[in-house]
Amino acid sequence: MAEPAKQDNTGAVTPKTEDGAAAGPKIGVFICHCGSNIAGVVDCGKVRQAAEKLPGVTVAKENKYTCSDLGQEEIIKAIRENGIERVVVASCSPRLHEPTFRKCIERAGLNAYLLHMVNIREQCSWVHSQEKEKATDKATDLVKMGVSKASMLQPLAAREVPVEPVSLVIGAGVAGIQAALDLANMGFKVNVVETQPSIGGKMAQLDKTFPTGDCAICILAPKMVELARHPNITLLSYSDVEEVKGHIGSYEVKVRRKSRFVHEDKCVGCGLCAEACPVKVDNEFDLGFGQRKAIYVPFPQAVPLKYTIDKENCLHFKSGKCLLCAKACSNQAIDHKMQDEVITLKVGTIIVATGYETYVPMRKGVYKYWEFDNVITGLELERLLNASGPTGGHLVRPSDGQVPKRIAFIQCVGSRNKKINKNYCSRVCCMYAIKDSQIINEHEPKTEVAVYYNDIRAFGKGFEELYHRVREEYGVEFIRGRPAKLTEDPNTKAITIRAEETLLNKITEREFDLVVLSTGLIPSPGSEKIGKVLNLAVSPDGFFSEAHPKLRPVDTAIDGIFLAGCCQGPKDIPDSVAQAKAAASSAAAPMYAKKVWIEPLTAVVDQELCVGCGLCVELCPYGSPELVPGEKGGMKARAIEALCHGCGTCAASCPQKAISPMQFTDTQIFSEIEAALHEPTKKQNGKKKAEAEVS
Repeated sequence: MAEPAKQDNTGAVTPKTEDGAAAGPKIGVFICHCGSNIAGVVDCGKVRQAAEKLPGVTVAKENKYTCSDLGQEEIIKAIRENGIERVVVASCSPRLHEPTFRKCIERAGLNAYLLHMVNIREQCSWVHSQEKEKATDKATDLVKMGVSKASMLQPLAAREVPVEPVSLVIGAGVAGIQAALDLANMGFKVNVVETQPSIGGKMAQLDKTFPTGDCAICILAPKMVELARHPNITLLSYSDVEEVKGHIGSYEVKVRRKSRFVHEDKCVGCGLCAEACPVKVDNEFDLGFGQRKAIYVPFPQAVPLKYTIDKENCLHFKSGKCLLCAKACSNQAIDHKMQDEVITLKVGTIIVATGYETYVPMRKGVYKYWEFDNVITGLELERLLNASGPTGGHLVRPSDGQVPKRIAFIQCVGSRNKKINKNYCSRVCCMYAIKDSQIINEHEPKTEVAVYYNDIRAFGKGFEELYHRVREEYGVEFIRGRPAKLTEDPNTKAITIRAEETLLNKITEREFDLVVLSTGLIPSPGSEKIGKVLNLAVSPDGFFSEAHPKLRPVDTAIDGIFLAGCCQGPKDIPDSVAQAKAAASSAAAPMYAKKVWIEPLTAVVDQELCVGCGLCVELCPYGSPELVPGEKGGMKARAIEALCHGCGTCAASCPQKAISPMQFTDTQIFSEIEAALHEPTKKQNGKKKAEAEVS
């Protein structure tokens, strides 16, 4: 009778035969040409011939496209006909096709985790395209290493985790609103957390939208109201997410409901309190152009239409005397002693839609935004053009309230600029400058508009046509060149722009009444905090990173957390809505199934070796390890499987070598190294052969 498999302290298992000798599994090697991606550089035939001679290899085959139906059927056929027990696929990155080949070998009756992928495309042919012979040698070595590791693979089983059919949406701009409505309409309960007193986000501040011509709030407000009234949605406005624990299917979220000092259930939004309030401050919603009271709603269409007291500017909180607002309220809704409330939510999935902020020009920058009143940003222009804005939709100069006759847009302010670490294109700046140029001419047909640009990027449906229309029909002048200096006439407050116009190949100076800086998009202030709470990765530009830019554009590296809208990168309204709908669909999938399968490639802690130092707890980027009381006393580390991604950070840092990632144990890794070093290289073989001939 065969001796049962034994496991060493690294988690590796060594099967035994009747006589106690090691019995290697039958291995099949399948080498992919990937069209010419691999075969154009690597001699796949030589790699196959070398693989055939490796210990344990029963079958070695080449395929033009191993991931195709034909290629997968050949793998299945080889497994069934030759009794293959382990599979090595030499092709592209496992990130791309490992799930494909796992399902393939499962159909043949093998455990999905008895597969090892060798990357001979990204790690070989693509980086050694000019060194075909060396690339072939490297591919041969990589396959040899893969075969050695494959012989030590052990079957693993995914674990089922139940999923709470409730979702959390963080942020309630247009993306968050759309995602929440989609989930709610599917029948799921949704909690929406918005840090501002009203939902709506930046879209609520805009004037008109292209191509419909509707005012932004006209198409947004119905969705805002629908969200607030939806029976499956709980709206937590003026609230912050403070802590998130758990894993996909079972997240525990602590939300702080900031005190409005107004009882929402009693407030009817009549506005009598604001009329009585004697304090006036700059209105953030109007970007400082308008004013509001110390008790306020951000804008007339706010949802919920509940008043909020600005504690920093309220006279009662400063002196303890003024209570005019409370006296004016007939519903007794105002309570200056109200405290914040912390509530706990249990959700299965999370959608992050924290939006964006517009770039604020530098205080000592070239464009004099902080020095000249008549230099404004694109979003400030939107408020001036807006019918519900501080000027009733009349475009006037901030300095004197006069209608500007000459207006200039300056593009790429806070975008495509390495000096300020904003290398990316914000995508929307050219389009909103073109749109606003048309709106300005519709308001004031005699106004002259010029746009200083580097490149016009009018992507998206209809914008290229609009670009040509505003040039030809509205007479908007597009000037290719970056302004270098702005000066102001102290008497007229006119702005002179000095720029090198590249098409004219000369330096010009032009005078304008108003200059609009087309500022780019940057991550919202709340994104950094949410990123830390959720352990989300960010890209170099500061926006949240998706799991895969092409195949998983709304997923994050954390299972059960998805991205929607501009928190993932600059985009316009249609793209934000589309991504929100995609995120809602992705979040709904595990909730429909009511369960999710957890990847078994997780870390395993040897309780005998662990001393409970806690270093793994500090270093894990996913928050998987935790310290728990050991069976024999003391604290011991334990990995929460549902949170573990098998990255190996804990194993690499453990001073006791008590942690092993499954299928990446020390024994398995060393087997690859030994295989790579076991035989002399081709060059050494040639040298030995020459020495033998001489002797």
